[in-house]
Amino acid sequence: MATELPSLPLAQIADLETRAVLKKVAEAHRHLAELKGVAATIPNEAILINTLSLQEAKDSSEIENIVTTHDELYRADLFDESITNPATKEVQNYAFALRQGFQVVRQQKLIRRSDILEIQQHLEKNNAGLRRLPGTELKNAKTGEVVYTPPQHPDDVARLMDNLVHYINDDDLCDADPLVKMAIIHHQFESIHPFYDGNGRTGRILNILYLVAKDLLNLPVLYLSRFIIHHKADYYAQLQAVRETGNWEPWLLYMLSGVSDTAQNTIELITAIKQLMKDYKHRIRAQLPKIYRQELLNNLFNHPYTKIEFVMSDLDVSRITATKYLDQLVEHQFLDKQKIGRANYYINAPLCDLLVDHR
Repeated sequence: MATELPSLPLAQIADLETRAVLKKVAEAHRHLAELKGVAATIPNEAILINTLSLQEAKDSSEIENIVTTHDELYRADLFDESITNPATKEVQNYAFALRQGFQVVRQQKLIRRSDILEIQQHLEKNNAGLRRLPGTELKNAKTGEVVYTPPQHPDDVARLMDNLVHYINDDDLCDADPLVKMAIIHHQFESIHPFYDGNGRTGRILNILYLVAKDLLNLPVLYLSRFIIHHKADYYAQLQAVRETGNWEPWLLYMLSGVSDTAQNTIELITAIKQLMKDYKHRIRAQLPKIYRQELLNNLFNHPYTKIEFVMSDLDVSRITATKYLDQLVEHQFLDKQKIGRANYYINAPLCDLLVDHR
């Protein structure tokens, strides 16, 4: 039997913001504000958008048992023909969907139904749109038992999605704190389960886009997927517990803890990237003053794995010059040189180590 989902806003919103929840809200906002400030200190925003979105794509996909390695992912970014693992292509699709969604939401400060549909379309590479056929059930992966049946009728799915979009964009509907709203929006989206596939990943992209839409962050740098991987059983248990009991507090505390934990971890990571960039800047200037340029430094941190064509494009130099720059960087141990087929690629190993360690 399909669950009868309430429309938003929830009638008992005043009861949801308990003392414990408000205490967590204040803590989460403090860490988010610090993260927003730290992210703004990286001179080239593309460095964070590219490296962190790829990390999030990997983690969010892993929740759905779509698993690839950092090495496969970074090589796929260099050479499309090197993608042999279908999971790697799916993770790439996720990173693309996330970046596209961010560009749209940053500009319009709204999240429309068409934007959500487009995100899912990028993820799944199809035009299936909202569910129109009955039969979707969420099952326990181990036992096969049906744990939740989302709304089945296409009219209900469409109505609930329109209501959710209205709730996302109209703050007059609900005066709850934006972080509490984010947790409610995520729960409602996952409960509507509007698509045949890609609901979890689309829902996690919506989290970050909502924070950007509400100006809590300027860049898409807070990703809850790492936290969810580490507390995966709790994530699914708390989602389901709200449906069964109507008790929202544990779910809200879980999500707010995720924001605090992830913000702190990301602050550490960005600070470490910034320090590594500073170290590279000083050492390249000292050891290779003739080739040092800010654009070159940006290239080395924009792409954990780089290649001659990226340097040619980013620095507007010839192939011979780009090759010479990269060979000198290898000689002075700033990069490691690797080969795939007949092509060379160059690894910023310390940056890769930072991205792998902060998981």
